[in-house]
Amino acid sequence: MTTSMIVTAVVAFALGCGISFWIKGRIQSQKVKAADDEAARIVDEARRNAESLLKEANVEAKDRLFVMKSEFDTETKETRNELKKRERRLIQKEEHIDQKSAEQEKKEKEFGQRERSITKKEDRLKKSQDQYDQLIEEQKQQLERISTLTAEQAKDLLLRAMENEARYEGAKMIKRIENEAREEADKKAKMIMSTAIQRYAGDYVAERTVSVVQLPSEEMKGRIIGREGRNIRALEAATGIDLIIDDTPEAVILSGFNPVRREVARQSLSRLISDGRIHPARIEDVVKKVSKELDGVIKEAGEQAAFDLGVHGINGELVKYLGRLKFRTSYAQNVLQHSIEVGFLCGIMANELGLKSKVARRMGLLHDIGKAIDHEVEGPHAVIGSKLIKKYGESEQVVHAVGAHHEDIPPTSVYDLLVQAADSLSGARPGARKELLENYIKRLEDLEGIANAMGGVDNAYAIQAGRELRVIVESAKVSDEDAVLMSRDIVKKIEESMTFPGQIKVTVIREMRAVEYANK
Repeated sequence: MTTSMIVTAVVAFALGCGISFWIKGRIQSQKVKAADDEAARIVDEARRNAESLLKEANVEAKDRLFVMKSEFDTETKETRNELKKRERRLIQKEEHIDQKSAEQEKKEKEFGQRERSITKKEDRLKKSQDQYDQLIEEQKQQLERISTLTAEQAKDLLLRAMENEARYEGAKMIKRIENEAREEADKKAKMIMSTAIQRYAGDYVAERTVSVVQLPSEEMKGRIIGREGRNIRALEAATGIDLIIDDTPEAVILSGFNPVRREVARQSLSRLISDGRIHPARIEDVVKKVSKELDGVIKEAGEQAAFDLGVHGINGELVKYLGRLKFRTSYAQNVLQHSIEVGFLCGIMANELGLKSKVARRMGLLHDIGKAIDHEVEGPHAVIGSKLIKKYGESEQVVHAVGAHHEDIPPTSVYDLLVQAADSLSGARPGARKELLENYIKRLEDLEGIANAMGGVDNAYAIQAGRELRVIVESAKVSDEDAVLMSRDIVKKIEESMTFPGQIKVTVIREMRAVEYANK
């Protein structure tokens, strides 16, 4: 390439660059001018908008000012009206107060006049009272001279007369109240007890303190006795029961106070007779086996009794003591059967009274449990039983009911009285218990003796098998009111000096007889 060509190329390049710069500058100046025009247009438009907004704001401000002024005028007008109304009310109240004030002044004047009038009357009354006191004192002195009694003596005489009259009226009132209460209580008690009896009917099994074992032949008596009596001695030593072998044909009598031991002896002897092998070693084995089996029977009997009554949660040891009552009797009545019946009766009567029947049944079932160990522990069976069940976790309410069912401790709740009533009801039912003739006659004589010891008694009769005492008094010596008090005194003496099942009714009879004879 030549130099001229290079120079030409450089000149052309420089010329191109210059033209390019000139074009860019031209374009840039046009853009600046357009931007200035646009800015001027925007500013002008903003100025016009601002002027428009300002005009609108002025118009809106004027409108709001007009509205606020209208509202202010309205509120001012209402406030003025309200103030006028209050002003009128205040004026009316002031007028009313002025009227009341005038009336009050008038009343004060009237009260002043009345007060002065009352003061004058009080003065006159005081003078009259002094005159009356003087007259009474004079009359009292005259009465003392006439009656030859001082005022204190007359007062004592009057007080004694009033006291006697009050005692007479009190006795009449006591008689009436007791009659009404007794009639109502008798009706209610008879209804509850009859309902309980109707809803429960128990069986009775008569048992004694002896058991009889039948023998297949008379020869068996000799085998039971053994050589030189060693068999009978072994059996008595193992069971603690006396064997009576007498002239009774084909029978051996077992006698003993402990019913469980007597049952062990009866079953053991029956097995020995069936087996035929009777000797001391065999006797001991059979007695041990029967004793173990009987323990199971006792536990089962206690559990069955608790199940029949729906009583749960009794300690296992108490259940065993309860089962032992199956072999215990009282007045020839089976004690376990009696306890079950008392539990049922307690539950029924508790339902009638709106009480807890489960608690009542529990008390009735456990009330005689002390009889299971009363031959081992000294004391009344009720107290023994309460201590026993307390030891095995029974509640204080149940413990107290068991201890109080014969009033060895005083009853404190309705449940205690329910157990007493159910116990007496179970023992008093016909055929439930038996009593020795001597004890029966002695009780009748004691009843009649207590009544005859009272002053004014003509005669006394114990009837209804000793459950009722009728006392005939002399009408000239005993009044109707005294008869009421006498019946209460007889009842107290019977309760203090006698022991008896159930209750004894005391009836004091007083009648006035007028007898005349017509003669010709």
